[in-house]
Amino acid sequence: MRAAALAGAVLTTFALTAVPAGATPGSGVTGVIISQTTVGDKDIILREITLAPRTGSTGWHTHDGTLYALVKQGTLTHTFACDKVDVYHQGAVFSEPAGPDKVHIGQNLGDVPVVLDVVYVLPHGKPLSEDAPDPGCGFP
Repeated sequence: MRAAALAGAVLTTFALTAVPAGATPGSGVTGVIISQTTVGDKDIILREITLAPRTGSTGWHTHDGTLYALVKQGTLTHTFACDKVDVYHQGAVFSEPAGPDKVHIGQNLGDVPVVLDVVYVLPHGKPLSEDAPDPGCGFP
């Protein structure tokens, strides 16, 4: 009986933490949280993200809240599914809107690391991002 309960708990945990089928997790990306606070029902997080040269990719993903970013170093190729590709150079600022229909990917196609300072404004307790499948729009 205990073994069955344990197996059920393990399977439930995997089901609740599984990424979407066909998800494209990031690679060559590191992130460090600089500060974090909660104001009302919002978590406000400052994070520095680094994407490795030529191979760094966030993978396709979405956010439950709005993000505001500053490119501290390098050039970021930022693709919104089936919509547009933007290229942000050092000193550029941009935002990412919330929602499951706002799937996007950030890539470093250059020869130096991309370093971003990102402010996340998320509903309290939500993850920084959620992996999403490649939308298949023909973008990188």
